[in-house]
Amino acid sequence: MKPKIIRKTKDLLKVPPNLADYEKTYKSFSWNGAEAELDWFPGKRLNAAYNAVDRNAQNERKNKVALYWEGEDGTEIKYTFAELSALSSRFANVLKKLDISRGNRVFIFLPRVPELFISFLGILKMGGIAGTLFAAFGEQALLDRLDNSDAKILITNTELKKRVDKIKDKLSSLEKIILIDEVNRRPFLQEQKLINAKPREKDTLYYYCELAKVADKTKIAEMRPTDPAFMLYTSGTTGKPKGVIHTHRAILHEHMTTKYVLDLREDDTYWCTADPGWVTGIAYEILGTWSNGASTLIYEGRFDPDKWYSLLEEYKITVWYTAPTAIRMLMAAGNDLVKKYNLSSLRHLCSVGEPLNPEAVCWGLSAFGRPFHDNWWQTETGGILIANYPCLDIKPGSMGKPVPGVVAGIVDDEGNELGINQEGNLAIRPGWPSMMAKIWRRPKKYQSYFVNNWYMSGDRALKDKDGYFWFIGRADDVIKTSGERVGPFEVESALVEHPDIVEAAVIGKPDVMRGEIIKAFVVLSQEKRARRKEQKEKLIANIQTFIKKKLAGHAYPREIEFVDTLPKTRSGKIMRRLLKAQELGLPLGDTSTMTKEA
Repeated sequence: MKPKIIRKTKDLLKVPPNLADYEKTYKSFSWNGAEAELDWFPGKRLNAAYNAVDRNAQNERKNKVALYWEGEDGTEIKYTFAELSALSSRFANVLKKLDISRGNRVFIFLPRVPELFISFLGILKMGGIAGTLFAAFGEQALLDRLDNSDAKILITNTELKKRVDKIKDKLSSLEKIILIDEVNRRPFLQEQKLINAKPREKDTLYYYCELAKVADKTKIAEMRPTDPAFMLYTSGTTGKPKGVIHTHRAILHEHMTTKYVLDLREDDTYWCTADPGWVTGIAYEILGTWSNGASTLIYEGRFDPDKWYSLLEEYKITVWYTAPTAIRMLMAAGNDLVKKYNLSSLRHLCSVGEPLNPEAVCWGLSAFGRPFHDNWWQTETGGILIANYPCLDIKPGSMGKPVPGVVAGIVDDEGNELGINQEGNLAIRPGWPSMMAKIWRRPKKYQSYFVNNWYMSGDRALKDKDGYFWFIGRADDVIKTSGERVGPFEVESALVEHPDIVEAAVIGKPDVMRGEIIKAFVVLSQEKRARRKEQKEKLIANIQTFIKKKLAGHAYPREIEFVDTLPKTRSGKIMRRLLKAQELGLPLGDTSTMTKEA
């Protein structure tokens, strides 16, 4: 049974939403018309980094704080749009001085520190292709990406460089490594000792030494909309990670979805908890966010409920974009903790990374007085495609409706559209501005995404009579048991509604009689975890009965395994394929994006 509808949440906002009338806007919207939101150079040229930062540094926003940064040790630094513009221009000039040309790949291997954001902007401003790497990557993950991309420059720090040194001899294209100095961030021009320091290795440079040698203004590369801007590597079940290329025109989509879905405006202080090693951190921490003139908080440290609530309070965050895993962990910490903090500044909450369970959507109402708005997209799509909006009712558990300018459908394997409430492939009509332009060096792989003029997402879903889309699971994850198809997300959502369960993941396990049975991997609450051994059989039976009543007789997990953690990507997405591989003794595939905790 679906939870009750949450009626339009625009009345919960302190200001009218940017998207006031969804149906009217959806019918009249065109991407060509939206281009007026950006600044263009003559000849229909643009630059994504210029639109994000530099145009703001040339108007009344120049002295506005663009970036609030807090380090893991409590260090706080503020950067205005003017300062980000100047620093990223310096870095663009450093790259030019090193003979980096348009289209050359420059990669960033750093934790969430200011230099990551400055460098990313600088790379785009001079016309290079920026690549971001998770700071947790090991040697093989780094080798796969740096070698495949032929990266010429790598920006990292002394500690992370130790991993790179072990593979450097295999990276024939890598010309220079630029080391940041985290101690002397500001004011770097006065740090004469740092400026005059000489690196021990000829292929190594010091970040702030090089910045001090160049001007703080640069000639912005005027790019064609279809020119590559950044690339991200995504992992699959088999083979090496694939490099997804996005263009400068992607910022048009990211700008508009930031405005319509995240409801962001220039007087907001916004916190997206994603790492720029994946697409959300680029699209909705850097490009779409700053192009709308908002201030952004970046926190370097790890997840901690107390700390997160203190950040929301201290920085008076108005719009918060976080992951389902984090929301479920906050739920597990309880509502009493929330009450310790003044979170009255919050006006809009959104979720990203994987579908958000209905209970978590509704929990936002009880904890913060407003629900989390879920949305759907992928690395390949470059921006949000389907979402819940303040001006529309929320059906908890639903992905929502397509963003203006996007046509979504449910199709069969041949690309033929299916009817209302029919399960099929979630597909999108090609042509939205942030759609991936290519898979690096794999044209056949790129073409395999498209069938009958549809982009095939690889997700299974259905559309209801009101036009809302409902996620069922990845095509490979859908379970066929006793002749019935069961979506893992539906079972997982029911499981986390059980009072003793914090998180859950389900897979299909081969069975002679039923084809497959549902097996659940369950993380219990702290209280139940301590007693799970003596209560195991009773607890399993209780959970199974709970799911039978909640869903259906065939949709309950016939096997339940209690675990301390679930394997997840660093974006918080549960890796069901890894659970299935471990259960069945199959190859694990690429695990480079998996968290260390898993």
